[in-house]
Amino acid sequence: MRVLQTLDDLHALYGEPVPLSLTKVADHLTPSYRAWIEGSVFCVLSTVGPEGVHGTPRGDDGPVVRVTNEKTILMPDWWGNNRLDALRDIIRDPRIALLFLVPGSTTTIRVNGRAVLTDDAELRESFRKKTRLPATVMVITVDEVYSQCAKALIRSRLWTRDDKDAVPTVGQIMAELTDGREGGAEYDRTYVERAQPKLW
Repeated sequence: MRVLQTLDDLHALYGEPVPLSLTKVADHLTPSYRAWIEGSVFCVLSTVGPEGVHGTPRGDDGPVVRVTNEKTILMPDWWGNNRLDALRDIIRDPRIALLFLVPGSTTTIRVNGRAVLTDDAELRESFRKKTRLPATVMVITVDEVYSQCAKALIRSRLWTRDDKDAVPTVGQIMAELTDGREGGAEYDRTYVERAQPKLW
């Protein structure tokens, strides 16, 4: 197996970038990019730290983030399992990447930038959901934003298929990893009900 080890090897194989793939990049949120991101209820947050890289899903029942200006995005961090992989990364390395999706759309929007965390009481309060506040808020500075071509979502038919019965459930995965002490069918059956009070 040949391993590509230099940029020259890589570029010789793929050739030049498609011109539009470069011209669609902006260093701020244009009105169209802002409108698209504000319409997204789901994104993947990618971070990097001393232990490696992490990609975590983020979702909400409305916009997953709040845009405050053409260079700033706010993301509430709702209480979860307290692994804190992404948050620990951000404390030590502010570089992040976001991949925004909108159900039904084959477009994705990518944002690269830098983030800091704040527990500012007023800012947390501005994200209140019923009686709950986010633990912290990510303040993200946009360095670049661009749309990703739709081919991956077209190929996968992501929004028109339902393959969940072809893969193990989380309960099955947990049962396998714990020799049956955790997880199982009951875990799967009651998860949504158990999670409901903890969504925010």
